[in-house]
Amino acid sequence: MVAEELYRKIKRIEILSRKAARDIFAGEYHSAFRGRGMEFSQVREYQAGDDSRFIDWNVSSRMGRLYVKQFVEERELTILLALDLSASLRFASAGRSKKEVAAELSALIAFTAMLNNDKVGLLLFSDRIEQYAPPQKGRTHLLRLIRDILEFQPQGRGTSLAGALAYLTSLIKKKAVVFLISDFLDEGFETALKVASRKHDLIAVRIADPAEEEPPAAGRFVLRDLEGRGEFRADFGRPALRDGVRRRRQERERRLHELLRQHGIDSLAIRADRDYEKPLFDLFLKRRKKYAR
Repeated sequence: MVAEELYRKIKRIEILSRKAARDIFAGEYHSAFRGRGMEFSQVREYQAGDDSRFIDWNVSSRMGRLYVKQFVEERELTILLALDLSASLRFASAGRSKKEVAAELSALIAFTAMLNNDKVGLLLFSDRIEQYAPPQKGRTHLLRLIRDILEFQPQGRGTSLAGALAYLTSLIKKKAVVFLISDFLDEGFETALKVASRKHDLIAVRIADPAEEEPPAAGRFVLRDLEGRGEFRADFGRPALRDGVRRRRQERERRLHELLRQHGIDSLAIRADRDYEKPLFDLFLKRRKKYAR
C-alpha cells in the first residue's frame, strides 16, 4: 500500500471511529467493562445507614467519632487487540475483506478506549506471533496501531489461536480486556482459550464473509485454500454438496458457541458485508446489564 493511499485510509478510519466512539459508544463502554478493583479514596464521618464493615477504627479512636472508609473503582483498563492476520482474513466476496473489517472494528474499539483514558495494545498473529505493541495511551499510539494493522505483511499464512492465547497469557501479568478478533478457522485451541479466559476478560470476535455463510446456489468453481495453498474443484449444482457445506459450517459454529458459553466468554459475530457498529453496541449494552445486576 503506497504511503499516500495508506495515509488517506488511516485518516478516514480515524474520523469515522472517533465520531462513533464519541457519539455512540463511550458511555456504554464505560459501563460494559469493570475496573481492576476498588482502591481506598478517603474517610468521612459515619452516617446512618453506612456499612459498619467500612468503619476505620484507627481514625475513629483518634477523632472521638465514627469514620468510614470510602473507595473508588480503579478504573484504568488495559485493552488488548489480538488480531488474526492469517491468509484467510484476506478473503473478500462482497467488497471489503475480513481484514479490512477487522481493522475498522479494532480502530473503533481503540478510540472508544482512548476516550475513557484506557491503554490499548496490539498483538498481530498468524501461525506464529508476528508483532506485539505494548499497551499505551494517546492518539499517536493508536494511529500507529491502525497503520500496523493495515500495512503489516505477516510471514505466516496459517492460524494458531492457541499460540496467540498462550503468548498473551504468559506476557500480560495483570488482568486485561482481550478482544480476540479472528475468523476462528482453526482447531486445537480449546485449552489455551480456557486458560486465557480465567486470567483475562476475553471477548471473542468472529468475522465471516457472506460466501462462507452460504454456498453458491449453482455453478462449478475452483476453490483455493488461502492458508494451505491447495486447490480443488466443486460443483455447487449438486444439492448434496451444498447441504454438506452448510452442515459442516453449522457444526463448527455450534462447537465454537458451546465452547465460549462453557467458559463464560462474551462473543460477537460480524459479517464483512454488514454493519459492525450495532453488534458492538449491543455487546456493550449486554455487558452493562450483566454488571448492573
